[in-house]
Amino acid sequence: QKESQKADEYLREIKEQKLLPEAVSQCIEAAGYEHEPETQKSLLRAASFGKCFIDKFPPESFVRMCQDLRVLNAIRDYQIGIPLTFTQYKRLTIEVLLDRLVLRRLYPLAIRICEYLRLSEIQGVSRILAHWACYKVQQKDKSDEEVAHAINQKLGDTPGISYSEIAARAYDCGRTELAIKLLEYEPRSGEQVPLLLKMKRSKLALSKAIESGDTDLVYTVVLHLKNELNRGTFFMTLQNQPVALSLYRQFCKHQERETLKDLYNQDDNHQELGNFHVHSSYA
Repeated sequence: QKESQKADEYLREIKEQKLLPEAVSQCIEAAGYEHEPETQKSLLRAASFGKCFIDKFPPESFVRMCQDLRVLNAIRDYQIGIPLTFTQYKRLTIEVLLDRLVLRRLYPLAIRICEYLRLSEIQGVSRILAHWACYKVQQKDKSDEEVAHAINQKLGDTPGISYSEIAARAYDCGRTELAIKLLEYEPRSGEQVPLLLKMKRSKLALSKAIESGDTDLVYTVVLHLKNELNRGTFFMTLQNQPVALSLYRQFCKHQERETLKDLYNQDDNHQELGNFHVHSSYA
């Protein structure tokens, strides 16, 4: 940098002793233990200069150190206040550091670090956004509609995001209506239905199960309704859902023959009731 001719002499001397790779590696390593950005830059510049004179020097350690230092300098900022050393950072791991940032509700910084280090969606951004959403549902100053819309606007269809988990947190906070609104954004019926049953929204759960086309899911809800409602109300509920009623009839034909008779009586289906008695007499 000072345009001194001695630089070439020093470089040749180090090369002749075959110490240049070690010198570059030590400059890179030393940069990690410095807290002052200018000193870090100086050491990294020296390493960058030295590795130009080495054949096939692996660049990974240099790139990784630059990334680590950028993260460390960001969290050491006085507004963040996490003055980790390089050794602490490595022992702590990036996942734990992100968790600490999330617990302090420093979501934007955590997301920028994930994007900069190119962490996977599940490992990084989606996990942080889920934390943010769970924090959002605990805020009581906004209506259920506003909170649900804000969460959906932010999360969209981000891979790895489970709206049912966020809805469960909302339900635990006593915001049942918000939980139901959030479940509308959950694309997997298998995740929606169990939580709706837990919230005692069985009829809505039955509608969602039928929409999914998953017969096992429909059977699960129907049998839950059978245990939850009295016999008359249960039959009336099934009357409004022809698909569920048809599946329950199939179930009764193999498992509960007497209940099948009650169903035919309820429907005034004399033809099937007659058939039922004929089959029973043969049996």
